[in-house]
Formats: sequence, structure tokens, C-alpha cells
Amino acid sequence: MNTSKPVAASLAVLGYIIMIVPILFVVATAFTSGSTLRFPPEGFSFQWFEAALDYAPFTGALFTSLQLAVCSTALALAVGVPATLAIHRGSLPGKGLVEGLFLSPLIIPELVVGLALYQQLIITFRIDNFPVLLLGHTALLLPYAVRVTGAALAGSDVSLEEASRGLGASPIRTFFSITLPMLRPGIFSAALLGFVTSFNNVPLSLLLQSRESSTLPVTMLDYVQQNYDPMVAAISTLILAATVVVAVVAERTVGFAKIFGGINR
Repeated sequence: MNTSKPVAASLAVLGYIIMIVPILFVVATAFTSGSTLRFPPEGFSFQWFEAALDYAPFTGALFTSLQLAVCSTALALAVGVPATLAIHRGSLPGKGLVEGLFLSPLIIPELVVGLALYQQLIITFRIDNFPVLLLGHTALLLPYAVRVTGAALAGSDVSLEEASRGLGASPIRTFFSITLPMLRPGIFSAALLGFVTSFNNVPLSLLLQSRESSTLPVTMLDYVQQNYDPMVAAISTLILAATVVVAVVAERTVGFAKIFGGINR
């Protein structure tokens, strides 16, 4: 940390403390042997982790959240990657407007999007909740797919694609041989970011879910409204540990700094 600017350094340390200390309280509470949420914890035990893994609503909601996150991420990439290529490599008229449309879900409140989808698709057209929930999550992830893969594409060398076409390769072969390998880190980063965003989403899922398609974060929210035991702290700790492991592995294999640093170019 740069110590030549003590005010900025102090604010940064304060920000880290505000973000990290509450998380440490939750993790410590998950290992308590007591029956209520208390800090400091009463003893040490893994009983609440066992209870969380045996609690059927949590395990069922976990499967729904994983299925929803995987499907919405795949759909967002299937739409976002071709859109990114059209914006950055094609002769698409109004590129700025098209890119702005793909990024618009970032500025529209999720509650507004969820309410519109609920009123038009579920109430008016009687469509099942899960397909509408999948559509809403896909729309929510499109900005990440377009922006992150666009950053990877902007940092790539256009001359390699031109050389490939100049040597007689078809556009399709150029894409799979040259463009796709250059896009791979961006696609991987966008997929990971989209998966985590979809998995942890609450506002959109809260409006569009049904009893059969309840997601894990919403199920946890319902649980803490009726119970005051450390089970939700245990499942939160498990999710946190899984997220940290995935992030570390992804950083070692791909490196987020290069990709996300290109977003500001």
C-alpha cells in the first residue's frame, strides 16, 4: 500500500475493516456449539454445518441456484459473445447505441425488471416461473458478458486475424483458430462473474421464483426471518469458502487483472 498518501491509505484500511470484520463474525458464529447466534461463540463444533447439509430446503434450493446460474451464464455468453464481435469487429451501424442497450440492465433497478417480467409473462401470459426467472437472470448477466469479453477483444491483436484471412483462412476458421483463443480468458472471466452474480441474486429471484424454483439466497432469507440459530451462518461460510477457492483457482489459471484492467480502456 502506498504510504505517501496517509489519508487515502487510512480510508482504504477502514474500508477493508468495514467489509471484512462482519464476515469474520459470521464465520466464527458458524462454528459455535450453542443454539443461538451469539458472539463470541459458545464453544467449538461442526454441528451446524452438518445440520445445514442435511436441511432439505437448502439442498433443494442449492440445486435450483446451480442450475439457474449455469443455464443463465451459458445463454448470456451465447448472446453476448457474438454481440461483442459485431460491436468490435463488424461494420454494425450504431455500435454505441447497440452496446448501450446491452449494458442497460446495469442501470435499471432489478426490482423494476422483475416486476415487469412478473406482470407481463407470469400474470398475463401464464408462463411458468422458472423460464421467466431464467430469462431475467440472462438479461441481468448480458452486460457482464459483453463488457468483459469486449475488454479481452479490445486488448487482442487485430493483425493476427487479418494475417489469418490474408493467408486464405475462412472467417469461421479464423474465429476458431485465432479469435476464440484470444477471447478465452475473457469468456472464462465473464462466465465466472456471471455465475457468481446469478447465484447470489436476491431481488430478481425474490419476485420471479415459485415454491418449486426457490433459490438458495432467497431460501436463506426466508429461514432467518423465522429462525435464530447458526445454521444460516454455516451455509454462508460454506458458500464463502467455495467462492474463495474458485476465485483463487481462476486467478492462477486466467488472471483477472489483465482482463478487468482492460475494461477501462
